[in-house]
Amino acid sequence: MSITLTGTVLIVEDSPSELELMSHYLQESGYNVIQAMAGKEALEKAAQEQPDVVITDVVMPGMSGFELCRALKRNPNTQKLPIVICSSKNQEIDRLWAMRQGADAYVTKPYTREQLVRAIKSVAV
Repeated sequence: MSITLTGTVLIVEDSPSELELMSHYLQESGYNVIQAMAGKEALEKAAQEQPDVVITDVVMPGMSGFELCRALKRNPNTQKLPIVICSSKNQEIDRLWAMRQGADAYVTKPYTREQLVRAIKSVAV
């Protein structure tokens, strides 16, 4: 079975090991991956590279994933960009808050490759 590229995903994660794991899972599943380790960097890359989906952690230095969501949704160039929150916070209130900030899906850590890909497919247009 040959892998066909199914789109470009911008991963925003401040943990190098988590970033690597996520990138590996998505590349194995045929996605083109762009990496950012902070919210500000992610905003720049989202504007420049125009990914199909953004996956972001919540707890990051400088700008949280929730703040990143709001910033992306406020910008006319990125407001339609689907966002998947990937966090170790697994309370219902965290999910609700993520959706209120503009997230389109929520995946809790630890996750499987299938869960990650399913979340991306559920929001990708």
